[in-house]
Amino acid sequence: MVINVSALIDGYTQGFFLMADDKGDLGWYSSDRRALIPLDNRFRYPKSLRRTLNQNRFSVAIDRDFRTVCEGCADRETTWISDQLKEIYWELHLAGCAHSFETWEGDELAGGILGLVIKGAFIGESMFYRIPEGSKVAMVKLVEHLRSRDFVLFDAQLQNPHLARFGAYEVSSNEYNALFSKAIAKTCRFV
Repeated sequence: MVINVSALIDGYTQGFFLMADDKGDLGWYSSDRRALIPLDNRFRYPKSLRRTLNQNRFSVAIDRDFRTVCEGCADRETTWISDQLKEIYWELHLAGCAHSFETWEGDELAGGILGLVIKGAFIGESMFYRIPEGSKVAMVKLVEHLRSRDFVLFDAQLQNPHLARFGAYEVSSNEYNALFSKAIAKTCRFV
């Protein structure tokens, strides 16, 4: 399979994202409403997580085990991450566009977030955990990281109750396009 990284990035910059259907066939999708994780003071997290964060049980890493994060994100009863999409993520990773933001407890991968970086935008594709609180700590630490690197946008694509606990909010496609244009006008370093 030949993967055209530029064409894939173009698809994302036009507001689309890749997902596999129930049969594993890949397609481009978009949504009238887009979920964003706030990078300002609207970001919040459950109070119960504060204790875990204060314990410093987890360390964070970027791209320490990218493939295992992809596998972890895909390992669920119903998944949109097919084998073909995992290979696409790998090629995007080799091109410097896809990254894993990971939490570790000692030498054990606790959880992580898989996403794409396009200039000042981080597009979250999926998250998972193996150790309770692993993905939640990854979310908090990722937001801190994106803030420190002056990112404009953290796109979570689709809203769900878990993301809402972190202050995720929805915007219209027009609002999203305006924010995304602002984000890609700014070059940010993720790593």
